Amino acid sequence: MIVITGAAGFIGSCMVQKLNSQGREDLILVDDFTKEQKRPNWENKHYADKIQRDQFFKWAEQNTHHIDFIIHLGARTDTTEFDYSVFEELNVNYTRRMWSFAATHGIPLIYASSAATYGDGKFGYADNVETIQKIVPLNPYGKSKNEIDKWILKQSTTPPFWAGFKFFNVYGPNEYHKGRMASVIFHAFHQIQETGQMKLFRSHKPEYKDGEQLRDFIYVKDVVSALYWFMNHPRQSGIYNLGTGFARPFIALVNATFKAMKLEPNIEFIDIPEDIRDKYQYYTQADMHKMHAAGYRKPFHSLEDGVKNYVSKYLMKGQGW
Repeated sequence: MIVITGAAGFIGSCMVQKLNSQGREDLILVDDFTKEQKRPNWENKHYADKIQRDQFFKWAEQNTHHIDFIIHLGARTDTTEFDYSVFEELNVNYTRRMWSFAATHGIPLIYASSAATYGDGKFGYADNVETIQKIVPLNPYGKSKNEIDKWILKQSTTPPFWAGFKFFNVYGPNEYHKGRMASVIFHAFHQIQETGQMKLFRSHKPEYKDGEQLRDFIYVKDVVSALYWFMNHPRQSGIYNLGTGFARPFIALVNATFKAMKLEPNIEFIDIPEDIRDKYQYYTQADMHKMHAAGYRKPFHSLEDGVKNYVSKYLMKGQGW
């Protein structure tokens, strides 16, 4: 059986769909299933059982010999939450416990890290040990993910195969429940539907024009395809970037959203809220050399193709994946 934590969340539910599409239904879904807004993400999936997050380890100790692989995607991901204790419990301690369980019982493990660990990017975006030891995240969420990465790199007892993935800016279906933390495309679509225009953050740095802040946007279908490949090619354990390797401006993303909706662009620029202004990243771009060297070379959706697919097949129809 395959365990997927965060299975009712955005990327987790898409991972379940990916596995279902490959004929895998021997899945154990782990999450907080009391959150009704997530129900559409799991109720139509095929799985063997679902376990409440706080009951997982009790269940796991009784079913160790049935677990073939763990995909640990569950986490608190709110970058506007500044109480580190929230992340320490759900992101740091829970992941340490998951790692120890997998290592003790010889179960392969992949887990979610984040590009938020790179902070302002002054040390670059290379997924090597030297960079991971130097980077300084800008918020408690990024700090929690970086603390786990650094802790894992120090462990002498490991699962037989393990990999952490620094997700860059992921967008796509099944993020409907994320509220403020949903992707810019999600918010753009709904703003355009409701008002006919999209508000974008203006730049507060002279070297960037308004709307030309850069991100490495990656379609969730590409994310889960990469995770699935690593599950089936457990060659080189380590921490990997998972982006497209190409930074694109926000204005290109919004223009692609208008185009997918068959509308002319209408953009208004607004100030970045003060509570996140000094934590705001102006540039991210995944260095993908390490993943390519590991053997994963499947092409990613272009931003325009990914936005078109997301808008036309999911957002316009109000459907999940």
